Amino acid sequence: MKAAVVGAGWAGLAAALRLRDLGWETTVFEAGRTPGGRARSVDSAELGMRIDNGQHILLGAYTETLALMRGLGIDPEQRLQRLGLGLRSADGRYRLQAWPWLPRPLHLLAGIAAARGLGWPDRLALAGLMRRLRRRQWRTPPEATVEQWLQAEAQPGRLVRLFWRPLCLAALNTAPSQACAQLLAHVLRDSLGGPKSASDLLLPRTGLSELWPADAAALLDMRYGHAVRRLAYLPTHVEIDGMAFDAAILAVNAPVAQRLLRQCPADAAGPAFLDRLDALDYRPIATLTLRLAKPWRLPWPMLMLEDDPARGWHGQWLFEQLPDRPAIAAGPGPADKPACPEAPPAVTVVVSDARAAARLSRSDLSAGILEQLRAQAAALPPMPEIVAGELLVDKRATFAAVPGLARPGNATPWPRVWVAGDWTDTGYPAVLEGAVRSGRSAATAAAAWTSARGTG
Repeated sequence: MKAAVVGAGWAGLAAALRLRDLGWETTVFEAGRTPGGRARSVDSAELGMRIDNGQHILLGAYTETLALMRGLGIDPEQRLQRLGLGLRSADGRYRLQAWPWLPRPLHLLAGIAAARGLGWPDRLALAGLMRRLRRRQWRTPPEATVEQWLQAEAQPGRLVRLFWRPLCLAALNTAPSQACAQLLAHVLRDSLGGPKSASDLLLPRTGLSELWPADAAALLDMRYGHAVRRLAYLPTHVEIDGMAFDAAILAVNAPVAQRLLRQCPADAAGPAFLDRLDALDYRPIATLTLRLAKPWRLPWPMLMLEDDPARGWHGQWLFEQLPDRPAIAAGPGPADKPACPEAPPAVTVVVSDARAAARLSRSDLSAGILEQLRAQAAALPPMPEIVAGELLVDKRATFAAVPGLARPGNATPWPRVWVAGDWTDTGYPAVLEGAVRSGRSAATAAAAWTSARGTG
């Protein structure tokens, strides 16, 4: 059997690997030149180094992603830095750190009790809500936003500002006033409600393409630089730009999937399915990478910043780039020993739900973030000289995770065509684990349908 996978992001590569394991001959079409999609490595001419197109972290709860890496012969502990659950502010006034030597859930409760910057009313309110959420089996009121849910649970304003709002923006890339409370609860369920290691933070030691996508691409029939223009659906097969396949998985963003599916024959269920894709709204993410003259050793690899848009301060997270990242592309294939020098020292600042920030000029946004860094990181060792900076803004970084959103499943009204991506109905917000799960699910469904049709 022959399959086409359109898109070499995390969903597309996960789908292609699954089909390969099932014995399918699979071709992957990718418009770009690098695997990874919206979580990939890029070469920055301005910085003279290889960077990611956006900062991403993983969680210990990302079981499908970690299993995929192991299936490729990759030890996740070698390519990911594992941190215990912890939130710290750059100014040193706030710190919440789980106690890893205690069993779950005492490790979190002890961390809440010892949190710096929270009063006892804040700590009791947070511990109480987590206990109630667990007792309610991680269910929130139907159609509630995060803000409505937190108000109903009487969460103090300081706690919302220091804990819930940063967590909501990081996980859902949607402001609490609009974000779906149930989706946030799903993230909490699988991290805080799972084994103790599930809440660990996992930071890539390599570029995102070199984390595992390059290893996957080395095993697959990759067609780089091929932007698919035409999808033809026939009773016996599908055609991708004139090439015949038994099945196709569209692992692209929703607008591209919609454009391709509109070329399929009219179907009674087609308009409703396409309307679901059209209903998705999007939120941008901005990432400012600063190359430094020498390393700036932070007390924790990721520190919270408090944004203040009225002052032009839009940064929310400060990340120290791990020193063993490669400086330039190592080329496709395994990335255990990058054949290139170590990357220059750098830090990144992330702006989630960056709609307001994206309306500024790049120079104004960057200047405001630098002013914010100098003000809020004053308690840290002095920031070294900035050699160069590059600002990347992904205008469609994630879908808006609002309540009541009817996300499509993998199946489409055209039986030989499936869709995959973090925007499909994975039960997660737009996170990397959702993309991997969606890709594997779409591939399994495609193989099962084809097998049943062949033997039925």
